Amino acid sequence: MDDQNKNLILATALSFGVILIWFLLFPPPEERPVPETAPQAASSETPAPTDPVATAPAQAPAASAGDGGEAVVESAASAPRVSVETPRLSGSISLQGGRIDTLALKDYRESVDPGSATVDLLAPVGSAQAYYALYGWAPGSGLGLEDVPGANTPWELVSGERLAPGSPVTLRWENGAGLVFTREIAIDDDYMFTVTQSVANEGAGSVTLAPYGIIARHGRPENLKNFFILHEGAIAMADGKLSEIDYGDMEDFDFDPREAARAEVMQVAEDGWIGFTDHYWMTTLIPEAGSAFKATAKYDDARNIYQTEAVLPTERLGPGQSVTRTTRLFAGAKEWDTIRDYQREGVDRFIDSIDWGWFFFLTKPIFWLLHEINLIIGNMGWAIIGLTLIIKAALLPLAYKSYVSMAKMKELQPEMEKIKERTGEDRQKFQQEMMELYKKEKVNPASGCLPILMQIPIFFSLYKVIFVTIELRHAPWFGPFRDLSAPDPTSIVNLFGLLPWAAPEPGSLLALVFIGILPILLGVSMWLQQKLNPAPTDPTQKMIFAWLPWVFMFMLGSFASGLVLYWIANNAITFAQQYGIMRSQGYKPDVLGNILSGFRKKAEEDGK
Repeated sequence: MDDQNKNLILATALSFGVILIWFLLFPPPEERPVPETAPQAASSETPAPTDPVATAPAQAPAASAGDGGEAVVESAASAPRVSVETPRLSGSISLQGGRIDTLALKDYRESVDPGSATVDLLAPVGSAQAYYALYGWAPGSGLGLEDVPGANTPWELVSGERLAPGSPVTLRWENGAGLVFTREIAIDDDYMFTVTQSVANEGAGSVTLAPYGIIARHGRPENLKNFFILHEGAIAMADGKLSEIDYGDMEDFDFDPREAARAEVMQVAEDGWIGFTDHYWMTTLIPEAGSAFKATAKYDDARNIYQTEAVLPTERLGPGQSVTRTTRLFAGAKEWDTIRDYQREGVDRFIDSIDWGWFFFLTKPIFWLLHEINLIIGNMGWAIIGLTLIIKAALLPLAYKSYVSMAKMKELQPEMEKIKERTGEDRQKFQQEMMELYKKEKVNPASGCLPILMQIPIFFSLYKVIFVTIELRHAPWFGPFRDLSAPDPTSIVNLFGLLPWAAPEPGSLLALVFIGILPILLGVSMWLQQKLNPAPTDPTQKMIFAWLPWVFMFMLGSFASGLVLYWIANNAITFAQQYGIMRSQGYKPDVLGNILSGFRKKAEEDGK
C-alpha cells in the first residue's frame, strides 16, 4: 500500500469518524414534549423582601389557582390595554401591572409558507405559554407591598394613545399615602423598549424602595430544540462574564430563602444584562451602562415559573424628593446587524447573546464573511458558494504544497516499487529506505492529509453558523430550496421538487432512504474526486474508496441543505484545484480513463 493512498485513506477516515461520532452523539434535534398540565401562576401578593438593596420581589408577579388566581387571570384578560405598533413589532401593554405581555414579530413567520402565522414572542397570563416583562418597585423600610406598584396595580394612561417609535406612553399610579409613581415606555424602530420609572415622595416621611425589572416565563417553551450545540434558557452578562443557564439547570438551583425560590444571584458592578434566549428570539433586561444591579435567575417549583430579574440599588427619598431610573428591554429576533448596533450603543458584549459556541474564533468571522457576501449578492445560497471560494482561496497555498507533494509521490511510484521488491518482508528496512527517499526528493508524505483535515473545523463551524443564526432561517436559494437551514426538500418521491408535494418528513426512515438531489450531488462530487487517481490495487483500499462517497451521501442527507451545498462547492473547487496543480507538475490525471477502468473491472468481476 503506497503512502499516498495511506494518507488519503487516513484523512478521509478521520473526517468520516468525526462526522459519525458527531451524528451519533448529537443527532438531529427532537422536540421535547411539554407537560400537559397547565402552568400555575404566581400569587398576586408577596411577602416584603428582607433587604430591598439586594433582593427582588420574592415571587413572580402573577396569580395562582387556589388563592384567587382564576379571578386575577380573568381580570387581567379584561384589563384595558395600550397598543404597541412599530415597523417590526405588534402587540400591547396591559394596564393591570403595566406588563409588556403581548408581542408579535412582523418580519417572521412560523414556516416558509407566506400565509403562515407571524411569530408570537410574548403572551399574557392565562395563555398556555405565558411570557411577559414586568416592572415595579420593591418596598423597603416604612412601606408594604400595598404601597408600591406590583403585578396587578391598576395603572392609568396619562400620556399617549399608542406606543410607537417617537411616540412614548406614560402611566401613572398613586398609592394614596403620598407616593406618586410614573412609568414612561418608549420604543425604537427595531426591538428595544426603554422603560423609565419615577417616584415622587409627596408625603411627610422618608421611604426606601428599589426599582426592578422581571421577565417571567410560565413553563418550558413548547418548541425547545434540546440540541447540544444550541443554548436555550437564561442568559446573562455580568461585567464581561457570560453565563448560559439551561432550563434544567435552573430547576436544579439550590433553594434560596431570600428569593423564596431556587435561585442563582449575580452581583453586577458596572455593565450587564439578563434574560431568556430561544433558538432565534430573545428577551433581555438591560440596566443603564455603568450602573450596579443584582441579576437573578430563579425557578419556582410549585408554579413552574422561570424568572430573570434585574434589581437596582435601593433609593432613599425624603419628603419632596423624587428619583428616576431607566432600564431597557430587548424583545425580538437575534439579528446580527441589530444586536451589533445595540452593542455599539453601549450594551456590553451583546453580540455574544448569539450562541457562537466553542469555536467562536471561527464561527464569528465565518458568519461575518457570509453575511457580508449575502448583502452584496442578495442570495444566501450563492453567498455560501462565494464563501467557499474565499475559504478555498485562503487555503490555496497549503493546498498547493499538498497537491505538488502528491504529484511528486506519483513520480516516485516506480522507485517505491523497487524499494518494496528489494526489501521484501523486512518492514523496518522498507520504512528506513522510504524515509531516505522522501528526504532526498524533499517530499512530505503527510502533506496530503492537511487540506482534508483543515476542512473539519471549518465544516463544524459552518454547521454551527447555519444552525443557530436567524439569517439562515427560511433563507431561500432557488426553486424548491426555500430554507437553507432545513434538510433538502427534494426527493425521488416528488421527482426532486418537480411534483407539488413534500418529501418524506425529515428524521423519518423514508427521509433517510429517499434523499434529496443535494446529497446525491455530494456523493457524485466525492466520487469524481477519487477519479483523479487510479483505483488502488489493494482490495481493502478499493472497497473503502468505493463505499465512502455513498456512505457520506446518506449520512449528510438529513443535514441542513446550506451545509450540504457548502460541501458540494468545496468538492468541486478542490477537484479543479487538484487537477490544475497536478497538471502543472507534469502529471496529467486521466479522470475519464479511471472512470471507465473502474466500470471495466466491475464488469470483469461480475463475469467471473
